[in-house]
Amino acid sequence: MTDPFPTAVAIAAAVRSGERSASDFLEAHLARIEQREGELHVFNLVTAEVARARAADIDDRVAAGEDAGPLAGVPLALKDNMCTRGVATTCSSRILDGWEPPYTATVVERAAAAGAVLVGKTNLDEFAMGSSTENSAFGPTRNPHDPSRVPGGSSGGSAAAVAAGFAAVSLGSDTGGSIRQPASLCGVVGVKPTYGRVSRYGLVAFASSLDQIGPMSHTVADSALVLDVIGGHDPRDSTSIPEPPTPLLDVVDRGVDGLRVGIVRELALAVEPDVAGRLVAAADALAAAGAIVDEVTVPAAVYGLTAYYLIAPAEASSNLARYDGVRYGIRVPADDTTQMMSRTRAEGFGDEVKARIMLGTFALSAGYYDAFYGKAQKVRTLVRRDFATAYERFDALLGPTSPSVAFELGAKSDPLEMYRCDTCTVPSSLAGDAAMSVPFGTGREGMPVGVQVMAPALGEPVMFRVAGALEAANRG
Repeated sequence: MTDPFPTAVAIAAAVRSGERSASDFLEAHLARIEQREGELHVFNLVTAEVARARAADIDDRVAAGEDAGPLAGVPLALKDNMCTRGVATTCSSRILDGWEPPYTATVVERAAAAGAVLVGKTNLDEFAMGSSTENSAFGPTRNPHDPSRVPGGSSGGSAAAVAAGFAAVSLGSDTGGSIRQPASLCGVVGVKPTYGRVSRYGLVAFASSLDQIGPMSHTVADSALVLDVIGGHDPRDSTSIPEPPTPLLDVVDRGVDGLRVGIVRELALAVEPDVAGRLVAAADALAAAGAIVDEVTVPAAVYGLTAYYLIAPAEASSNLARYDGVRYGIRVPADDTTQMMSRTRAEGFGDEVKARIMLGTFALSAGYYDAFYGKAQKVRTLVRRDFATAYERFDALLGPTSPSVAFELGAKSDPLEMYRCDTCTVPSSLAGDAAMSVPFGTGREGMPVGVQVMAPALGEPVMFRVAGALEAANRG
């Protein structure tokens, strides 16, 4: 699809040079929010006046001869599970309704220091648990390409914000595909970096061994720019990788001549025909650009979904134990503390969150730990080993991002059907490797299709080269 919206790279260049003001770009984005937000419900909160003050400050700095930063004046939407000091952060859950964090996430600090302008906090599946953004306590978000359809999830609001032109870039979080799958369904670029490449400090935890923050954008270069800004070591995150990451923006246009790209057989067989067709076309495009393309097998990938839906709920049951009505969020009155905690959690959490907490608690309980959680961790190790073996032959891997194009709201009422939306994205999450979704044409009924580029841990430079070649072929 042709994208009519200015890129982050172009916005920042125009603002830094004084060619156009940050305020002008902001007002154009706010106007689109005014026109379509009521229809799409992308945001839980729009920070228009704060954004206007921020844009004006950037313009003043530029006028004074200062460099306002690599994201100068770029409108940014933020998934509402990243803490922003003094700004409501709800995770789209009633249990955190009205909570204002006393600190700011590292990624938000870094984006702000680079000149980005926060336009609002986006809707998500409650506590990032879902694949359609229908599980939000504040109502579903709709797909900008067809409002009768879902935008994907859990970062559906962040994907829709970019697709609708409400923000030039956004940040989402990816646990089992929550950046990549909505990026595919909304026709934008979405990146899950290597686990530990981007700080999780200030991200409200879902599954701590899987969660990772990443950018969503109109172009591959925009995502590279944002990842260059937000990535790098953070001493406040014990899982943060100490080594400085390789800059990415300069590698996007280097091409793929001589690179070895493997099409993951197990993922290619798990999708609908129109999506499979776009994957074949993407492989052909890479071959035409000079890559060496062949099929590869990652056998344990077929068990990824099963392992994920034991590991992630188990970690969630632990992480969400802190929401008890005592320290923050809502509190439901009762005669004693035990009843108060029970009622608060019963009224504050939605059905999907409750289901995953119960599943995770069961998997960790005495007598079942080894049979379920322990075995899932062993499968995770197999997934990592199989990916490592594949990367001995190939520089990057290719697969579908989502099994289908965006489906209609309410079409997947069976939880198991919804969980299968993560089939293609979960394996690389379990491995902790880098992966991203790149728009590559349309499928059934003209809806966007994304293809997934995967690379080994810290393999983002090669991954972005492949993504850049796919983008060039798609637009050419």
